[in-house]
Amino acid sequence: MELNGRNIVVTGGGSGIGRALVRRMAAEAPKTIVVADLDIDAAQAVAQAVGGVAVKTDVSRPDEITALVARAEDAGGPIDLFCSNAGIPGPGGGPEAPDEEWQRTWEVNVMAHVWAARAVLPSMVERGEGYLLSTASAAGLLTQVSAMAYSATKAAAVSVAEWLAINFADAGIKVSCLCPQAVRTPMLDLALEDPVGAAPLMAGGLLEPEDVAEVVIEAIRDERFLILPHEEVGHHIALKGAEPERWIRGMRRVVREARAAQS
Repeated sequence: MELNGRNIVVTGGGSGIGRALVRRMAAEAPKTIVVADLDIDAAQAVAQAVGGVAVKTDVSRPDEITALVARAEDAGGPIDLFCSNAGIPGPGGGPEAPDEEWQRTWEVNVMAHVWAARAVLPSMVERGEGYLLSTASAAGLLTQVSAMAYSATKAAAVSVAEWLAINFADAGIKVSCLCPQAVRTPMLDLALEDPVGAAPLMAGGLLEPEDVAEVVIEAIRDERFLILPHEEVGHHIALKGAEPERWIRGMRRVVREARAAQS
């Protein structure tokens, strides 16, 4: 898929990977690019810089996603590429986290992808073409040892993307799932506050959001399902699938060493 002349929507487009995606996609001369974010000031700054449209959107509310789709269609016609990129780190720790924090993380990191698909798929299927890009995380393929809610919801986000790719390919719908590891964003700063979680997270190196955006453009051209900006993640997935017990032992060792260093 080429982005020239296309109508594109990016949620979480006001900062981090979302902002980098908007800027890089704008260089492909799309027809319209809609920047959605809960922080409308940030969205407007990004949109103004690329000649796009800013829309304040809370992706934890299905009605706001529906309104975003309607606004994007008004601005540029049928949506060609919907980038469901917004996400939150959620609570740290494990099952002791409050239910309301688990619920908020679930709504933003999982249900937002579901609600976006619900809003855009009917039109895409009717036209016989369309593209869904979901930003998940390497944590959804591996794990983020310091944040159970983040790991669980990102794994669910990957599953949602897989299901859509399997069930809608014959209708002409393309699906990609972006799973980066450490990227220099405000969310990473929060994750690095926990040395135990930071140790495996930083093992594959640190990428800039612009590096990730470049990989995404190449993957969309190739219509590739799984987008791994950190190549090491692919090797880890293979090991985890082939030798799960060895994988668990290795992760436990990393956690023990990080805790020992912290103490």
